[in-house]
Amino acid sequence: MIDLDRRQFLRTAGAASAWLAALPHLSLAQTAQRQTPGAAASPGFTPDLDIELAATPGETAIFPGAPTQVWQFRGRVLTGASAGFEMLPGGMLPIIRVHRGQKLRVRFINDLPEESIVHWHGLHVPQSMDGHPRHAIGPGQRFVYEFKVDNRAGTYWFHPHPHGRTGAQVYGGLAGLFQVSDDEERAAGLPAGEFDIPWVIQDRVFNNANQLVYLQNMMQRMNGFLGNRVLVNGQLDFTQSVATTAYRVRLLNGSNARIYRLARDDGRPLTVIGNDGGLLERPLERPFVTLAPAERVELWLDFSDRSVGDRLTLRSLPFRAGGGMGMMGGGAGSGEFPVLRVRVDRKITKRHVLPARLSTITAYRPEDAVNYAAPRRFHLQMGMGRAAINGRSFEMMAATPHETVRLGTQEIWEFANDGGMMTMPHPLHVHNLQFQVLARRGDPRIVSAGGDLAAGSIDAGWKDVVLVMPGEHVRVMMRFSDHTGLYLYHCHILEHEDMGMMRNYRVVA
Repeated sequence: MIDLDRRQFLRTAGAASAWLAALPHLSLAQTAQRQTPGAAASPGFTPDLDIELAATPGETAIFPGAPTQVWQFRGRVLTGASAGFEMLPGGMLPIIRVHRGQKLRVRFINDLPEESIVHWHGLHVPQSMDGHPRHAIGPGQRFVYEFKVDNRAGTYWFHPHPHGRTGAQVYGGLAGLFQVSDDEERAAGLPAGEFDIPWVIQDRVFNNANQLVYLQNMMQRMNGFLGNRVLVNGQLDFTQSVATTAYRVRLLNGSNARIYRLARDDGRPLTVIGNDGGLLERPLERPFVTLAPAERVELWLDFSDRSVGDRLTLRSLPFRAGGGMGMMGGGAGSGEFPVLRVRVDRKITKRHVLPARLSTITAYRPEDAVNYAAPRRFHLQMGMGRAAINGRSFEMMAATPHETVRLGTQEIWEFANDGGMMTMPHPLHVHNLQFQVLARRGDPRIVSAGGDLAAGSIDAGWKDVVLVMPGEHVRVMMRFSDHTGLYLYHCHILEHEDMGMMRNYRVVA
């Protein structure tokens, strides 16, 4: 149990309210703005992998006694390699595996009692395939996704994105991994098969009847919801069995709001080989790794010098994230607690060698940005029960001139975490692209309070989520290519997103 939230646990252990009804549904005005591209497969699109994917109520055995009621993705391969879709042990989390250049069709079925839609987090897809909330479908309806996978090899993921209900649906269990491979990755010769393992980290609160508890008051919504139990791959007290060799480990922070400061308990550094958008150019060593909601990292963990019976614990170290009034919850800070354990249970002679160079990444040149002299600035604001960007909360179809960009251009955006009555870290996610982090700056009296997180941030390589600390301004550079239309950018603390810290940007030809 996470000690930080013991009082919260005692308050909610006997609560009868369910996560299902924790947030309001869309207004009639918002619903009227819906655009539904259609539910039929295109006759001219021939997929390499055709999957049926349903969001459905279910249950899972997390504790002894009554099963926990959840919502979950279930699926099957209709056409293509059977390894293209599988469930992780425990049956809660699916993985879709594709190779770059393949065509994918996903026939999504909404078997939930409310509307939903699927967002392909980190993928570069046409606007109608991105899972925008304006495309949410009702109970019993279908949505057919068809797109060519053109992302570089990496660890991406998918989750619901209906406005006002994303937090509740993800918290209820709806999430999955999306792994892309390519020839460059294959040439790196990284551990594969059983030596390539995923760890999806999520925190939850359960009541005495083993059921999920979510959002008991407004402060939990404002601060971001924190659980008091940590699940890895949908399992409590997770232990990974390994052999005496090296592993490629893919980590996703699938929590709604919690930030993790991950470190080994034996004091050895962590070797980072990948980020949100795939492999780094070269391995990096860090004493710990900061992982904000929706961020991914890939680690090289080598147990070749270990003995059978040895154990290792991956822990989240204590931190204080700094900031001002209202810093109480979803990023204000945390105590120390174990996340998962590793047990060496067999000796093998198979050897994996860490490459000195993993991939090739061409760095953006700031002077190539069309707005190099005047980057677009986005102020992140919280307070008085409201979340906003540049003073505006989410509008289903709106994008201001400040949020309109031109196809084929490169731009610099600056996220400024300096507004509102409440200051806390915000992980900013931009849909449809990967960006590069250029610079961080801010008031050192405020930002320095979060230094114990900043030292573990992996800004190298390609990113689609960047953690912006209180008082900090972060500049990122991106290119708008291939697709026009309406896409989202938002805080990935899901309660903040649902409250309105989410906006559209529009790409025009």
